[in-house]
Amino acid sequence: MKIVVQRSLEASCEVDGKIVGKIDNGLVLLVGFTQGDSKETVDYMVKKVLNLRIFDDENGIMNMCIDKSSASILSISQFTLYGDAKKGNRPSYSRALNGEEAVLLYDYFNRQLSREIHVETGVFGAEMKINLTNDGPITIILEKE
Repeated sequence: MKIVVQRSLEASCEVDGKIVGKIDNGLVLLVGFTQGDSKETVDYMVKKVLNLRIFDDENGIMNMCIDKSSASILSISQFTLYGDAKKGNRPSYSRALNGEEAVLLYDYFNRQLSREIHVETGVFGAEMKINLTNDGPITIILEKE
C-alpha cells in the first residue's frame, strides 16, 4: 500500500463536472494498493496517517498530527502510484492490485479513517479532476510493503 499525503488548505474532486468531494483544511491522500495488501496493512496505514506529525505547533514546527476537530481528509484512489516506468516510457501497472480487490480495501480504508475524522472521497475508478492548494508545500509518501 502506498499513500501520497499532501497537507492542504483546500481541495476538491470533480467527476463529470460535479464536485463529489471537498475539504477546506486537512490532508489530501492519493491511495494505491498492491498485491499482498490486506485489512491489516490498511489498519497500519490508517494509524500512520492519523498520527503523522506534519502540522505546525504553536512554534511553527511540524510537530502535530491532524487536528480531528477542525480538519478533514480527501481520499482519492490512485492505482497509478504503482506505475513502473523503469523499462521504456509506458508505465506498467502490473504491481497495482486489481480493481475488484482494491475497491474493497479502499472502502475499508475510508471507513476506518471515518471513525476518527471527517473523510470525503473521489469515485473509485472514475476519471477525476483534483484541485488543491498544497500547504507548505508539504508532501510525504507513506508505503507499507
